[in-house]
Amino acid sequence: MKAYSPSQILAERGPRAQAMGNLYHTHHLLPNQCSSLVVQTTDAPLPQVWSMVRRFDRPQSYKRFVRGCTLRRGKGGVGSVREVNIVSGLPAEISLERLDKLDDDLHVMRFTVIGGDHRLANYHSTLTLHEDEEDGVRKTVVMESYVVDVPGGNSAGETCYFANTIIGFNLKALAAVTETMALKANIPSGF
Repeated sequence: MKAYSPSQILAERGPRAQAMGNLYHTHHLLPNQCSSLVVQTTDAPLPQVWSMVRRFDRPQSYKRFVRGCTLRRGKGGVGSVREVNIVSGLPAEISLERLDKLDDDLHVMRFTVIGGDHRLANYHSTLTLHEDEEDGVRKTVVMESYVVDVPGGNSAGETCYFANTIIGFNLKALAAVTETMALKANIPSGF
């Protein structure tokens, strides 16, 4: 897992990542906001990874900091609102999140945090998946970027460090879960 500024990821990755970055991971920030991009590759096939990510009602299937989730509005499609219960030990218990975009063809998901007992105000997440080659082997590349207000008493660096750490753990867990699923289904590495 690596954390990049959006401009760095566009410069260091291939043309597919550059296209995804230009379309979905380039954000315009207000003076009190910060943004970052976290990238994780996995040996699992894209359809398998997407099947986990697109389940707005089941983030706990790979997000280890999520204890449970209840849909408060909708059935998991665009406009749905979920209440996410956070595991103990983090500085929050509940996050209310709205699904803003779910594109099964382009593999793009966007959600906004609309409430909760945490300090991530105006948090907007964009997650994309695409296939790429790494050392001649096909991989699924998961890119998650965000924009968030910097809370009073914190710096942009501290805020991004916290968010990048949580996202990084989530994406590593996503890779581990989907790679295990691929192994159990006898899908060879590099599909």
